[in-house]
Formats: sequence, structure tokens, C-alpha cells
Amino acid sequence: MSDKRNKPRGLGRGLSALMADVNPDPVSTESRPQTPRNAEVLVPIEKVIANPDQPRRQFLQEDLDDLTASIKEKGVLQPLIVRPRDGDIYEIVAGERRWRAAQAAQLHEVPVLIRDYSDVEMMEVAIIENIQRSDLNAMEEAYSYKQLMERFGHTQEKMAEALGKSRSHIANLVRLLHLPEDVRTLVHERKLSAGHARALITSDNASDLAAKIVKGGLSVRATEALVKKDAAGLQTSAPKRSAKSGEKDADTKALEGDLSAILRMKVSIDHRSGGESGSVTISYETLDQLDEICNILSK
Repeated sequence: MSDKRNKPRGLGRGLSALMADVNPDPVSTESRPQTPRNAEVLVPIEKVIANPDQPRRQFLQEDLDDLTASIKEKGVLQPLIVRPRDGDIYEIVAGERRWRAAQAAQLHEVPVLIRDYSDVEMMEVAIIENIQRSDLNAMEEAYSYKQLMERFGHTQEKMAEALGKSRSHIANLVRLLHLPEDVRTLVHERKLSAGHARALITSDNASDLAAKIVKGGLSVRATEALVKKDAAGLQTSAPKRSAKSGEKDADTKALEGDLSAILRMKVSIDHRSGGESGSVTISYETLDQLDEICNILSK
């Protein structure tokens, strides 16, 4: 277990590598017919179950209705990717939206590709598949990046390389997770875009501004102007507010997140305002983690 923890996994060559080039052991359940690894097979739809760690949090009914209508007319054109579970049950790795729509279309069977993925590989494929298809909203994408960093130790640079994204794109999305919960919900519901949300990151009044943006249907540029105007008003009416709040800026929070993901421990940065000094606190939960910190520092 410790060996795996000490060897950060890379994202490899992206989704194609994980879906095609991983070479797991063949499925060994005697009751399950042996099929070539890349073969597409039909499986009874009731034998397929959802992935409880699916990175997608919301399935828009309008999108599902459109997909259901398409499946009724043309069938499931792209097979689901599944992995075997107990007995003859299969768990979805990629393709839950197609599975839901196929159920609504009252299909009895769905085409699948069977992969014997580990839990780690399954999570990576599920996240990367959604990200590369651009099917996730901004908050889901941000949460997916956070999972890849915290659970698997992937760096932003490694994710950017594997996914064909810029590091700044990933960093900016991860920062959205620092927004108030009500603002994150508006992004989840697609009432605010990622651009709107990014403009609100530095605001001390994000919740109130978000409500005004949605109500007024403001553009991203108008949102940026509103945030600047609000900040200027706060400084004029209450110049001591920022010092009183003691809240960390988005860059500091993002750096804390990066270091926490790399070390897999909680990291807190206390940068003294107006200066160049500060402190970094690493919190460990076990003596093994303390040993790991000592090993890292001794190198």
C-alpha cells in the first residue's frame, strides 16, 4: 500500500491510453463468456449498474430527452464502457447518460465494452472521459480536477499535458471551488457560466452579486465591471473590511490546494500581508505521514 502511495501515478497519454492500452488480466468469472477484450457485446440493461463515483453530478432532463429520442430512432451508437462486478453484473465506467436514455427508450439490451479496470483506473477514465467530451459543467470539471489531484496525486502540469488543456485553464477552474456554495450551485445549474464565476472569485460579496447577475442576465464583461464597481464601493465605505476578514486570496488558496494534492496532506499557507514572509503548515494524521514528510525534507 505504501509503495503505491509513494509512486504518483501519471495520467499517461490521456483517455485513449487508458481505454485502449491498459492491459488488465482477462475477466475470470466462469459464468461470464470469454470475449476478446476489444469486442463489443450486448448485455441486458438490468445487469448494468451506475458508478457511485460518477463525476457528473447532474443530468439535464432536456439533454436526456433528446438522447432518448435519438436512441429510439437509431439505437445506442456508441457502446458503454463497463467493468465486471459480482456475478454477471457490470458497473458503468463511461456512458451513464447513454444508459439512462436507453432505459427511458425501454431498450432491453445495451452494447458494452468490458474492461477489467481497477478502482483507480475506473475513476480516472470516468473523469477524463467526461472532461474530454466537454460534457461537464464548470463546477463538475473543477471537482474532477480536484479528485485527480487529491486522490491520485496528479499535478496540474501532468493533467494539462494529458488532457490537452492549459495549466491556467485547470488552475482557474479549481479556484471556482472556493466560491460560496450558493454561487457554485448556480454554476452547477448553468445559470452562471465559468466566465461569470471566475469574475466573482476575488469578490467579498460574491453571493449578492451572483443573484444580480442572474436576475439581470448580465454578460461576463458586465459582470467583471460590476465586481470592480462593488469592490471600489466596499473600499470606500469600509476600508478595514479586507483586513478584518483575514481571508486568503484565490492564488494562495490555489497554491494550498496544489501542495495538498502533491503531499496528500492538508497544507496551510499564512502569508503576511504587505510583506514577503509567512509560514507553511503541513498537518499529518498518522506517524507514517510524519515519516513521509521527514523523507521528503531530507531529500
